[in-house]
Amino acid sequence: MNKNTQNKKSMKPAQSLSVQRKEILSLPTDRALDYILDAPHPSALVHSFPEEDLYFLAHDIGLEDSLPLLSLASGKQWEYMLDIEVWEKDRIKIRSVTKWLDLLFRADPNRFIKRFLDKKLEFIEFYLFKNIEVIIREHDQDPSDLGQGLFTLDDTLYIRFIDYPFEAESDDKFQEIRNKFLTNFMHRLAAYDFITYQKVLLESSSIIPAESEEEAYRLRNVRLAEKGFLPFDEAIGIYQPFRPQDIERAGKKYILVGSDPNAAFLVPVYTIRMLQEDNLFTDALQTIKAEDVLLQIQAEFAGLANQIIVADQKNIRNRDELRNVVKKACGYISIGLERLTGANKALNANQSAALIQKYMLSHIFRVGYSLCIELKWRAEKWRSKSWFAKNGLSLSFWDEEWLGVFGGLLIKKPLFYDNYKTTSSLYREFSSIEDIRKAEKVLNEIIAFDDLFSLMTIKFEVSGDRAITYKNLILTLWARHYLGLSEELAPLSLDELKTFFDDLLIISQESKKDKQRKTGISMKESFLNWVSEKSGLNIYEITQRLGQTLENLFNDIESEYGAVAKKDLDPKYIYLFLVKQDA
Repeated sequence: MNKNTQNKKSMKPAQSLSVQRKEILSLPTDRALDYILDAPHPSALVHSFPEEDLYFLAHDIGLEDSLPLLSLASGKQWEYMLDIEVWEKDRIKIRSVTKWLDLLFRADPNRFIKRFLDKKLEFIEFYLFKNIEVIIREHDQDPSDLGQGLFTLDDTLYIRFIDYPFEAESDDKFQEIRNKFLTNFMHRLAAYDFITYQKVLLESSSIIPAESEEEAYRLRNVRLAEKGFLPFDEAIGIYQPFRPQDIERAGKKYILVGSDPNAAFLVPVYTIRMLQEDNLFTDALQTIKAEDVLLQIQAEFAGLANQIIVADQKNIRNRDELRNVVKKACGYISIGLERLTGANKALNANQSAALIQKYMLSHIFRVGYSLCIELKWRAEKWRSKSWFAKNGLSLSFWDEEWLGVFGGLLIKKPLFYDNYKTTSSLYREFSSIEDIRKAEKVLNEIIAFDDLFSLMTIKFEVSGDRAITYKNLILTLWARHYLGLSEELAPLSLDELKTFFDDLLIISQESKKDKQRKTGISMKESFLNWVSEKSGLNIYEITQRLGQTLENLFNDIESEYGAVAKKDLDPKYIYLFLVKQDA
């Protein structure tokens, strides 16, 4: 009983800090800092933040405005910010190091000196090696003999700042910030401990930089791996294909039931607050009632998001950038959940909740992403042997809509062609099985049309002065056949096109009211008969493979030209047929 009572008492401060953190992150950034600074124990409140949350909060507030916040941060939180900011793959970015060391030094100079002497001495010495030259003056040597641009604090060790001729982006402003920071740092270090100051300078001039950088990289990877920031060559494994039958062999995950509520400190709130999409994964989370289980899954999801950040080689510094990563993770997890139940089975939130408690989220993500990558592989394999590629035609041959979908599948990490319908972007990540099916449907239509062309023995030369698409190719060939012209692919004259339009578009009983001309049944039958004759396929086969696609083609004709008078036809605005341009 006494032990339980003691645990409850110790939980109260933790729960209070958790509530305060959530409230802070819900406030506008200009009020969040004031809330922290006005708290009874601001240092304890800041220390309770997961490193990821404090990092994003500092960026949201603004780094210069966040100096009071950084001064309250713990050494571990400082270290996380450096680990995230100052590395580019396996190399240290000296400019970023300068920026962040300057920020932390200005936040709390005394703690900066103590922290880096105790925990990051080799890192500081590596940085000094890259930025200063140390010259020892002999007792009988005149300082003027040492050269220009030197300064000293003891008349023995002289320091010169190094320029970076190999850095294209080096500029005077950066040099000024760096020189000011190093000057202040040297004076503060000498005032703190003069013997240590001399020792650091001498050691920094004799280190082996490659070894120091490699060791720093190793230690950094160990620290970040705990949060899902794996080295790139490991993190990229999140995109490795994973079939549904493989997930059972990979084993089930272990969830600690009845765990310590203080584990809530390990869950970054920023990532979890982005889970606002309406999909299977978020619905499943809402059905989980056990708080300890939910927190562990949320922590796992935050780790997955961090792994995706590394695999995509992105620098995520604000909420919008993080939101895109969270959407991507949610989308492919939802696709994976749908795939695990079979193609024709509906999945509800309770089934999804059971699956995310049973299997690793990274494995479910990979199951979902595999559908996307398998579609990409199919598109690439078919393209290499397709009719349009063999004839030297570019991707633009498939017109804007199909080109968008097909092109999205061919890029390194395939994307869904949204065309600004649901987002402000042309492309977005796949977010559901329905997205996969839409892209697959378009690919099937492209392949079917390409197969049709391969059977029609079309002979033409690709010319740069005219844009050939699958639409104007087949419609122009049909028009020429209908008018009794040669079978070669050549532009129609405007008069020939007008003659063809007299039969192609007519006023039907249904369209008399709006004066919108429609394609007659007889013309569609004429088209099918021509295609059948040209390809050797019977009409049933053609309609089975391309029925809806061909219907859409005629709908395009009606939409574009149904309300246009014949006398107003202008070759400049006609793209569904190849028409000779006026000289």
